[in-house]
Amino acid sequence: MAQLRRPPGGRPARIMLLALLLDRTGSGVWAAASVLYFTFVVGLDAGQLGLLFGAAGVAGIVGSPLAGHLAGRFPVRALLIGCHLLRLATLCALLVVTRFEALLLVVALTNLGDRAAKTLEMLFATRVAGERRATYQALSRSSANAGYALGAGLAAIGLAVGSREAYQALILANALSFVAAATLVWRTGEAGGHPQARTARTGGPLEQAGQEGREGAYGPTGRRKPGPSPWRDRGYLRFVLLDMPMNLDDSVLGVGLPLWLVHHTDAPHALVPAFLVINTVLVVVLQLRVSARVEEPRQAAGAVRLYGLTMLASCVLLMLSTGGGAWTASVVLLAVAVLVTLAELMRSVSSWELAVSLAPQEARASYLGVAGMAQSVQKSAGPPLLTGAVMAAGPAGWLVLGTAVAGLSVVQRRYSLLRLDAQDARPAPTVPVPATGRGSGTSRS
Repeated sequence: MAQLRRPPGGRPARIMLLALLLDRTGSGVWAAASVLYFTFVVGLDAGQLGLLFGAAGVAGIVGSPLAGHLAGRFPVRALLIGCHLLRLATLCALLVVTRFEALLLVVALTNLGDRAAKTLEMLFATRVAGERRATYQALSRSSANAGYALGAGLAAIGLAVGSREAYQALILANALSFVAAATLVWRTGEAGGHPQARTARTGGPLEQAGQEGREGAYGPTGRRKPGPSPWRDRGYLRFVLLDMPMNLDDSVLGVGLPLWLVHHTDAPHALVPAFLVINTVLVVVLQLRVSARVEEPRQAAGAVRLYGLTMLASCVLLMLSTGGGAWTASVVLLAVAVLVTLAELMRSVSSWELAVSLAPQEARASYLGVAGMAQSVQKSAGPPLLTGAVMAAGPAGWLVLGTAVAGLSVVQRRYSLLRLDAQDARPAPTVPVPATGRGSGTSRS
């Protein structure tokens, strides 16, 4: 609580953390109610639901690099407010849209705005928190998970009523969270976008988050200099590609564990909600402590290897959870939920720190936009991988998955260290000082 009152970045960061809490509270409401809303209110079947969420996943993949590209050219503060307003408009459209074709577009735009907003929030942290960005990231994840838990609890009230009006009230509650988040983001800077804080120690307002992508972008003639492109940086693209399997804990917790419990063990189905409870509580309680141990890039590279080993242990337990009776299966699956959450804690800080540190500072906005694709691709490809390949192969499928993730984590760690070494060996860029015609004197204007 003391860290939340005095976060890295000062007042703008504190306002942003509150915006995150309210935003994720609304997202938690919608996440808990969306499937039931589309099924019982709109009347979609399972095949249509699959297409709907598949389109949303593809749009999310596009959202991250698009946000990074725009952040190098426009104020991040304005872009983030635009994302909240886009989600507000598309969510309210659900109250009147019933045609499946129109729903595809509405849900895709909603998810595009959601992923773009997350990338812009990431850029905010790199600017306002500076070298203490790992601490800020921990606070933001704790705030976000607390919001998700609160939103799920609020959704339970509407789901218990179960009427069309109750579902519509939940949609409006989520829409209200976007209004509140946009208002708070606007408050991170004065009217007209002027900074409220400019010191290097406390950072700047939200619109300065994209400044790193624009500083030094213009030459003495006033023309824009071509900056490095993440799409031409094969080394960074290799990092992003390897980072995709480093996000599989999300699908294992949300899809793999519940389906494995239902179809392959004797554990009671009522145990499924406990997985989310364990995950939420541990993230809120432990994220800051884990982040305190990963405050620089080489520590983040070490955390990647620990992530792989933890995922391997989780998969081995899943392999052993069958055939032991209800009590044994329940204990083992709860232990898996704990291990997967610990892996998530390490992944959140390692992927975040390495994505920032391995990107050139003069083009950080566009690079982080590309890095955000890793999580979006995993959200689209992870569930089909688990259901269509891993669980279809039985217990051995989990062993293969765990071994593969552990092996790739070693490759990712090794590659990250090599790129960091190359960056350290590279000479620092020199900044030319333009002639003023008055010698070296300082102008008062």
